[in-house]
Amino acid sequence: MVFETDRIYFRKLAKDDVKTLYNWHNDVEVFTNMRSSLDLYNHEDIEEFYDKIKEGKSFIIVNKEDNRDIGNISLVGLNFRQRHAEILLLIGEKDYWGQGYGKEAFRLLLNYAFKELNLHRVSLKVFSFNQKAKKMYENLGFTVEGKLRESFFRHGEWHDIYIMSLLQQEYAELNE
Repeated sequence: MVFETDRIYFRKLAKDDVKTLYNWHNDVEVFTNMRSSLDLYNHEDIEEFYDKIKEGKSFIIVNKEDNRDIGNISLVGLNFRQRHAEILLLIGEKDYWGQGYGKEAFRLLLNYAFKELNLHRVSLKVFSFNQKAKKMYENLGFTVEGKLRESFFRHGEWHDIYIMSLLQQEYAELNE
């Protein structure tokens, strides 16, 4: 399976990427929409994160035009017996935000998850204030199946976390 489109390609996450992950994970603007805690990470934290996601299928998203690493996408919690996984996406380079790179990367990974790995279900979590991401996931076919009500506090307010999923059959019907 080739992990590429006209604009991006995936390469396997490597130990050398820990420095890049460290920079992305410590940019508050990048992680405001990605995690409930805005605490900064030290190198040990990022090493632990790397060790966790390398066990799944984790890739660096590279822009073909300038060969620049722009983000990370992963299938984590892979369960081949039950045929499901969770998707994590991060576009860490802010110059590439709002240009469709996340959606493009998601499509590549969904194709891999459903057609190559034969997963039955993929899921993700998205913060209620991140309506742009929620809309993108819905456009890709994801359905809200639940929410963790008022599960974290940010900017003086309580926020929900939506749990969304896409089934293999739904994906196939959308991509006939």
